[in-house]
Amino acid sequence: MADRIVIKGAREHNLKNVDITLPRDKLIVITGVSGSGKSSLAFDTIYAEGQRRYMESISAYARQFLGQMQKPDVDTIEGLSPAIAIEQKSAGSNPRSTVGTITEIYDYLRLLWARIGVPYCPNDGTEIKSQSVQQITDRIMDMEEGSRIMVLAPVVSGRKGEYARMFENVKKEGFLRVRVDGEIKSVEDKITLDKNKKHNVEIVVDRIVVSKKERKRLTQSVELAVKIGEGVVIINNTGKKEDIMFSEKLSCPRCGFSMDRLEPRMFSFNNPFGACPECTGIGSRIEVDAKLALNEDLSLNEGAIKPWHNQDSYYFHMVKGLSEYMKFSLDTPYKKLPDKVKNALLYGIDAKIMYHYKNYATDWKHTGGFEGVIAWIERRYKETDTERVRDDIFERYMVERECSVCHGHRLKPESLNVRVAGKTIIDATHMSVEKCHEFFDTIQLSKKDEMISVQILKEIKGRLNFLLNVGLSYLTLERKAGTLSGGEFQRIHLATQIGVGLVGVLYILDEPSIGLHQRDNEKLLNTLKELRDLGNTVIVVEHDEDTMMNADHIVDMGPGPGVHGGEVVCQGTLKEILKCKASPTAKYLNNKTRITLDKKPRPSDKWIEIKGVDTNNLKNIDVKFPLGNFIAITGVSGSGKSSLIAETLYPALMYEIYRGGFKPTGYKEIKNWQLIDKVIQIDQSPIGRTPRSNPATYTGLFGEIRELFAGTREAKMRGYEPGRFSFNVKGGRCEACAGDGIMKIEMHFLPDVYVPCEECDGKRYNRETLEILYKDRNISQILDMRVEEALKFFDNIPDAKRVLETLNEVGLGYIALGQSAPTLSGGEAQRIKLATELCKRSTGRTFYILDEPTTGLHFADIEKLLMVLNRLVEMGNTVVVIEHNLDVIKNSDYIIDLGPEGGDRGGEIVAMGSPAEIMKAKCSYTGEFLHRHVHGKHRD
Repeated sequence: MADRIVIKGAREHNLKNVDITLPRDKLIVITGVSGSGKSSLAFDTIYAEGQRRYMESISAYARQFLGQMQKPDVDTIEGLSPAIAIEQKSAGSNPRSTVGTITEIYDYLRLLWARIGVPYCPNDGTEIKSQSVQQITDRIMDMEEGSRIMVLAPVVSGRKGEYARMFENVKKEGFLRVRVDGEIKSVEDKITLDKNKKHNVEIVVDRIVVSKKERKRLTQSVELAVKIGEGVVIINNTGKKEDIMFSEKLSCPRCGFSMDRLEPRMFSFNNPFGACPECTGIGSRIEVDAKLALNEDLSLNEGAIKPWHNQDSYYFHMVKGLSEYMKFSLDTPYKKLPDKVKNALLYGIDAKIMYHYKNYATDWKHTGGFEGVIAWIERRYKETDTERVRDDIFERYMVERECSVCHGHRLKPESLNVRVAGKTIIDATHMSVEKCHEFFDTIQLSKKDEMISVQILKEIKGRLNFLLNVGLSYLTLERKAGTLSGGEFQRIHLATQIGVGLVGVLYILDEPSIGLHQRDNEKLLNTLKELRDLGNTVIVVEHDEDTMMNADHIVDMGPGPGVHGGEVVCQGTLKEILKCKASPTAKYLNNKTRITLDKKPRPSDKWIEIKGVDTNNLKNIDVKFPLGNFIAITGVSGSGKSSLIAETLYPALMYEIYRGGFKPTGYKEIKNWQLIDKVIQIDQSPIGRTPRSNPATYTGLFGEIRELFAGTREAKMRGYEPGRFSFNVKGGRCEACAGDGIMKIEMHFLPDVYVPCEECDGKRYNRETLEILYKDRNISQILDMRVEEALKFFDNIPDAKRVLETLNEVGLGYIALGQSAPTLSGGEAQRIKLATELCKRSTGRTFYILDEPTTGLHFADIEKLLMVLNRLVEMGNTVVVIEHNLDVIKNSDYIIDLGPEGGDRGGEIVAMGSPAEIMKAKCSYTGEFLHRHVHGKHRD
């Protein structure tokens, strides 16, 4: 039993009492059509039970802080190891999270720069060295004679605590005063500090007036302060109310610029000691763009100032008052106004202006200055608590700009001027992973620095090497986590796990090949094999052909989706799977079934063109998108596909068509956008975050069903409206469970137990509502129907039938109308969104964008997806997909291939044209693999 994982009676979700034996210490692929039960077996059964058992080994006290895991619906699992799941999760949108911080490489870089870095003066570039007490005294004596100063010795710098004992010791040493968080206090008084807040405490060593006769006393005071402050002394000029810091260790000999001794926190943009004070370490600021707030061709009376276009508003009366004060006409076009007037309108003016505001409710006069529209927007943006108001009203006039102080580098000037081998820490984070690895591999250091950094460099190079091995050579360490795809984020975690080097662990991965070009697949497969060879069991939920070909063991789930699946169709080695006649996967792997659409060529004479695109690594490219076509955006990982579509084209079209939010950057102009009337991005995010969301509510079908129930004779007699049949509002729902159908029972030291509501027996509605029947079914029974069953039931209701037919056509006939959103896979959620779009009345001028729509889809599901996308194009719409799947690429009308490599060596257009033309492009990796896929051989 030590070499096997034996699972008996697995019934989680749609699994049908599955019994299966898996080999340990092997690379296992679980595949099957979408909704067949792959994730239910891998994540909800095997991983969930492995996690739960590990949690049970922890003390009851610790478990209450970690949360509880429910036992999966399975009889027994034997031979299970501690389990680690590496899932396709979003990296979140925290702007402070980067590739460097996620992988902890940046933590080691901070340590390296703090230990062997050489600081340079940010003012004149001179190397900063230590200052002697004599040099410090000389600098103070250069101050204006008669200046009153305090000599301060820092003892606490940005640390939490109460420090009661320290204050007692200061008193015993004979000092009379301390400065606590900028405030002078007597040590005779009781000083109470909040232990949960960070504090700065300095001892007041001396208070002295700068003069030649006080030099000796000053020297002694500085000497004492340096001793107490461990090499640092602060001089407070009480007249100018400013602090000047001197360091016995680090100071510029030319201008006297001093800084603290180097510490890792000085290089952290998440710590006030290292972060740029202007942008607090974000690297950018949201600012008002005057061009967005103005229409310079119009006069003020015609609405030249967009936020103040309403002539009845208070602010327009303020503009009237300004015009009378500065003697300009409200009928003059804005662009013809004098610069002085424009400046006042934008930034305000401090003057005594008479204002007279009168409307139906009030009539008043007052005198004051004029705020200016930019100052007004900035103030209101800061003061507004409501996010919707910020987004809808103010952000349309604002843009995100690079911080003018740190220029997007996030750190303080002194931190940006510390160098290791001639490079700053920002230089290192701006390099791609590949170049960064090369830099640290060839770095030349002194013997002393080598001895100090040997362990740090080992960790840095090791982590960079792991990132290279999972195909992420093109990423930079500064790349924001929020811009990473789910596949990239998963591979970063995979690289981290290899670095940990655990043995005897069960790893479960969710489609790690997503986002990888075929060229980079081999690196990923070698990484998975390395993880296995360490002595771990690696289970991969995957549809990728190369991964299956390299697997030790394959499990094919099916035979169909949902209620038609949940069984093990066949399992074994690749050879055994290929011989299995019942396996739908085997038919595609044996090339007995091919995915080919029956469609005619679609030449286009209308194009949308975006020019001068330089987002991320894109190199000022001009790209044309033929309208009414199915367009595939291809290229190796990191070539700039998402930068072009998700980060540039989509925001640009959104801004031009809807004129909302920030004006996007990264391109010079976009032409012919007027030829489309809508742009829609369809991703694999859930159709709802709560169990109350379901396919019926998302598609609008539930509204039609509620109308049918409200139209029945019995409902009319009782006066029931459609709202009566909603489980989200009071009236018809069961109030005991608030329409959830289940009740949560909290268990101390055990997982929360969910039981069906006793009042409604899990039906969500109260007894009176359930008494209303339509064709002998109540509303709860309708929600439990599968799509294919509901299609027959609502055969005579055209609107409902249209929605249900579309859901069935996209391969979702097996899902229940009321199935909660969190239980739907990403592929299922995406197809529900596509079905909803197909049901809408089309103008034939919609621009659809999809980023890797084949994620989570089996070969059979990809065929259905392609038919749906083809239908959208047949209706006159344009569909753009970022994709690596060769079946999708070969069935497209037009391909835009980016590259030639990833990162710095990418960002160019390698080839554009039909699939046949791309296959002939010698410099295209995509063309090579596409030729191999279509013709079964390499290009000549």
